Amino acid sequence: MMKRKKQSENYLDLIPERVPELSWDSDGEGLVVLEVENTGVFNRIAQKVFKRPKYTKVHMEKYGSFLWPLIDGQRTVMELADLQKEQFGDEAEPVYPRVVRYMQIMESYHFIRFVQGQHNKE
Repeated sequence: MMKRKKQSENYLDLIPERVPELSWDSDGEGLVVLEVENTGVFNRIAQKVFKRPKYTKVHMEKYGSFLWPLIDGQRTVMELADLQKEQFGDEAEPVYPRVVRYMQIMESYHFIRFVQGQHNKE
């Protein structure tokens, strides 16, 4: 996992990538559904005793569903925000804070991580 300096980072310059262990698909309406495996001792007990599912499905809304397939380990958060602005126009505003918060939430759930290295446009 990449360590970052909280004070000096520009979140818009970070490059997110989806974690490969997470499976996902699109529902019939074009919205993304993530399948998160419930692992660990407590989850195994809950699965056996309380018949809890082995996987939890996380249904994304339209903005997250638009961004999710574009998170490729190549584009910066700013580039992703610009694509969202291009797709949804003023409806996406305030686009930068909204996309940054989305990435923070996705990272907090370990759905994405940020890749190291310089982002170069050629």
